This record gives sequence, structure tokens and C-alpha cells, in this order.
Amino acid sequence: MEINYQETSKDLLTRIDIHEKYGSANIDVWTNELLQPKAGMQILDVGCGAGKLSFLFDDYTNRQASITGGDFSDELLDKARTKNKERGSNIDFQFLDFNKPFNFADDTFDLCTSAFAIYYAADLKFTFGEAHRVLKPGGRLFVSGPLPENKQMFYDIIKEATNATIPPMPGSSRFKGDIFNTIDSIFAKTELHKFENHLTFPEVAPFIEYVRASLSEDRK
Repeated sequence: MEINYQETSKDLLTRIDIHEKYGSANIDVWTNELLQPKAGMQILDVGCGAGKLSFLFDDYTNRQASITGGDFSDELLDKARTKNKERGSNIDFQFLDFNKPFNFADDTFDLCTSAFAIYYAADLKFTFGEAHRVLKPGGRLFVSGPLPENKQMFYDIIKEATNATIPPMPGSSRFKGDIFNTIDSIFAKTELHKFENHLTFPEVAPFIEYVRASLSEDRK
């Protein structure tokens, strides 16, 4: 399967904003409780976007961890660097294309993360192999993303309204098999944790905007 989609930053930021406004659970709290990043850790955030996860770890460790955020989007990196400066943080935001060799030495990081990004990798075995290479012995990889059923309701609504069937989702559907299986074949131990966040929309407009941003992610 070829995945050549490069998500627009507007759609990504729209979904993040809506989840924070209308969600029933806090993914930041869940992530920190699960990973418990510590002061002194070397952390790599792959596909960091505008730096949401990088800043989360920076706050959780009281700015005592060494954090590197990497992304291929100059637009999102600019946003991350601007916020980094405003906060007075010392996160290293740099260009990183996860379809190419990571520009880091072997055994560099204690924790490597990728939130809602790495399922667009062209060659999962290569990308996760690079993550494994730059992790120290005993280091951990954390990958998060949606499952296909997350958006099934949207597809059902569209089908009922238009009688049109939308083709399978190439991005999120990879979590159902390819991503988990590839990680399991490379790393010594693999665990699956489920985060549930129910959205409640008080009006129609944000719901329509969320559907648009979500479906564009899968279709491009």
C-alpha cells in the first residue's frame, strides 16, 4: 500500500482543538500517566507537528528532560519554535522525514514517541527500525493514532444522507494490523492501550467542521 498523503496543518490543528473543547477525557493526562517521562531523559518526538507532545513532556518533567521534536512541515516547525521561544523552553525542533534515516546516533534516546503521524510512513519496517536504532537498550517507543471504527459514524451518516459509500480509509486502517504487527516484529515487548474520548457537540457547526477535517485526513 502506498501512503503519500501529507496532512494539511489546518485539519490537524482543527481536530486537536475540537478534541480539547468537546472531549470527555484528557489525552494529555492519559499520555503522561502511561509514559511517566522523567527528568534527565532523552526524548525524541517524531512527527511532532506544532509541538503539542513535546511541550507536554517539557512541562511534566519541569523542563528537566532533553527533548527533540522532528517534523517535515516547515509551517508546523515554525509554530513550534515560536511557542518554544515564548515559553522560554529549550526543546530542539528540527526537520525530520521519517521516510529517511534519522539523523541521530545509535542508542541516543530513552523514549521515542509519535502521536497521530507515523501511520503515513511509506515503509513501516524501515521507520520503526530507525526508531529502534536510535533508542537506548531498554528504551521505549510510544505510537498513537486512530482506528478505522473511530470515524465509522461519520461514514454511516454520509451514506444515509447521500447513499454514497466512501472507500476504505488508508491511513487509520493501518493501525488495525500493519503498524502493531511491524512494531511487534522489531521490539522485544509490545503493549496495546486504548484511550476513549467521547465528543459532545453543543451545536452543528463544530461537528461539521470536525467531520470535514477528519474525512480529509483519510481521503488525501
